[in-house]
Amino acid sequence: MEMLSYSNVQIGVDYYPEHWEESMWEADMQLMKDTGVKVVRVAEFAWSRLEPAEGSFDFAWLDRAVDALHRYGLQVVIGTPTATPPRWLTAGYPDVLPVFADGQTFHPGVRGHRCYNSGSLRKYGTRIISKLARHYSSHPAVIGWQTDNEFGMIDCHCDRCNEAFRGWVQDKYKTLEHVNAEWGTVVWSGEYSDWQELTVPYGGSPFQNPSLLLDFQRFQWDSVVKFQQTQIDVLRAECPDHFITHNFHSYPQRLDMYAVGTNLDVASFDYYPNTSPDKQATTPYSGALSLDVTRGIKRKNFWIMEQLSGPPGCWMPMWRTPYPGFIRAYAWQAIARGADTVVHFRWRSAVAGAEQYWHGLIDHSNVPGRRFAEFGRLCYEVNALADKLKGTELKHEVAILHSHEQKAALDIQPQAEGMDYYENIKLYHRVLTKLGIGCDVIQAGEPLERYKLVIAPSLYLLSEELAAQLEAFAIKGGTLILTNRSGVKNINNICVMQPLPGLLSRAAGVWVKEYDPVGGDVHTITDQKGLSFECSQWCDLLAPVTAEPIAWYNDDFYAGTAAITVNSFGKGQVYYFGTHAGENYWSVLLAGLADKLSLQHFAGLPEGVQATVRSGENGSFLFLLNLGRTEQTVKLDKEYRCQLTGAVRSGPVVLAPYGVEILGTEG
Repeated sequence: MEMLSYSNVQIGVDYYPEHWEESMWEADMQLMKDTGVKVVRVAEFAWSRLEPAEGSFDFAWLDRAVDALHRYGLQVVIGTPTATPPRWLTAGYPDVLPVFADGQTFHPGVRGHRCYNSGSLRKYGTRIISKLARHYSSHPAVIGWQTDNEFGMIDCHCDRCNEAFRGWVQDKYKTLEHVNAEWGTVVWSGEYSDWQELTVPYGGSPFQNPSLLLDFQRFQWDSVVKFQQTQIDVLRAECPDHFITHNFHSYPQRLDMYAVGTNLDVASFDYYPNTSPDKQATTPYSGALSLDVTRGIKRKNFWIMEQLSGPPGCWMPMWRTPYPGFIRAYAWQAIARGADTVVHFRWRSAVAGAEQYWHGLIDHSNVPGRRFAEFGRLCYEVNALADKLKGTELKHEVAILHSHEQKAALDIQPQAEGMDYYENIKLYHRVLTKLGIGCDVIQAGEPLERYKLVIAPSLYLLSEELAAQLEAFAIKGGTLILTNRSGVKNINNICVMQPLPGLLSRAAGVWVKEYDPVGGDVHTITDQKGLSFECSQWCDLLAPVTAEPIAWYNDDFYAGTAAITVNSFGKGQVYYFGTHAGENYWSVLLAGLADKLSLQHFAGLPEGVQATVRSGENGSFLFLLNLGRTEQTVKLDKEYRCQLTGAVRSGPVVLAPYGVEILGTEG
């Protein structure tokens, strides 16, 4: 069966025909074709040109642009324009504009000025999307749609959101008595006696009821999902043969991406790896995590809808320009970790507006330069390998569980200085990446059957269902790693009255006798071999029940107390980290588990070099990427054929700064 159009391995660009004189379009499109571009995103910010006045529509200019793109053999993805409501809409229907907790209005002028619960936005947004979808449903160039642009949390406190939140709470809890019980409102005389008393958390003290604050975030997640669904329903009805995506951005993301992604065909991400020299030690690894998180939204390959093309600027002073090889290497990193299409933002730097200095492939001079030449090389290489890579995917034996609810709850009540849910995930993922161990990052609660090792960080909010799933995973032979601040609360953000780690105490085989939120104070632990390692953030004082201690605290009043344990549970094992151990300790532990569990991995990677494998019917392809400015050498364990040159590779392979090798065992 022919694979859907969104699964093609290809390079694209973001293009804004409405920003340029029409006399420039043909030359742009000819250059796109000659360079090897295959897909173009358009129109996601063009509402005022598509509907210049209420009820007055003008698609003629977009018709000419899309027709021209088609003549040059370019596919088109259209963005629904609801992220930038036009001024006639915001002036005539002010309920479109969000209101912050302090009463200030989110005025138009940039973008994102839309309340997801606005009736006017849904009415007029649905109208223009319906007209666009019907108009382009049969156009041969159009293959898909992007909903809105970079959904995020707005924390709107307008009257519509207040009413909608009250209704959301009523639907969830049914009675005020249930709300009072589940939120624990008896504290500080916060009990509700009438539904009209229940409002969005307007402010006053920032230390509001944590159960209220968590549910307010959940309500906003549902609001975005419902708002997007109005668009999906229209697009599915009018364009059944087109795919639908959304471009997520800026991780960690407060928005529940898994909920927003549920009814999409494919997830997309806007990828802007940091170009600053002082970030080069961390950027390759934080970027790798972002890509793995995106792949986990749908648990399959994804798109990059905006890829860095030059130095970003406008929301901040400009970054450094990409070093030679940077653009190509990071695009290949995205493909190596499951991106099928990589769309570069943007074709040409804007000459007007707030994003003038968020540079595109071509500078304001309109003369293609070094970066564009590098982009051309990338297009050539991707097009040469597209058929081989089509249908390939990443298959891993390790997973990190990720949860927006855990992050939200821990942000509402920070547990210790320097303790950050997502930053800690970065450490675990960075260690796995440096060890050459492939890893999926998936939503907590997703099936775990394919994995040998699961890392479940800080399950602060813990349901009986998730605890049972993790127990079953270990009983059947899986290796589970739990960390401190697990089992602290129920799912409604209420502390449980039982020894930690709560519902996972039996699986972990350990109780927490006491804890010390040490924050930024550095402590040390000693392992079974007598080696010492740094730890910080948190110190659980552990009392093993059936577990075996494998590391102990060296200092403070709990010197000699167990810090990390492992428990045999069914056919598997459960590790419990009572503290946040440093990267060195995690490296030793995970390297040992890679050997013990026979995990597929690529050992001996130099600093900044990453290895991933995409495999499918066309074979397996090993990507070796040097994402740094220093030449590195990688030792191969067998003979490969370079997919870029056809040369045979064996033994040590030298990777230039930002060098890329794509190796296969087939010819």
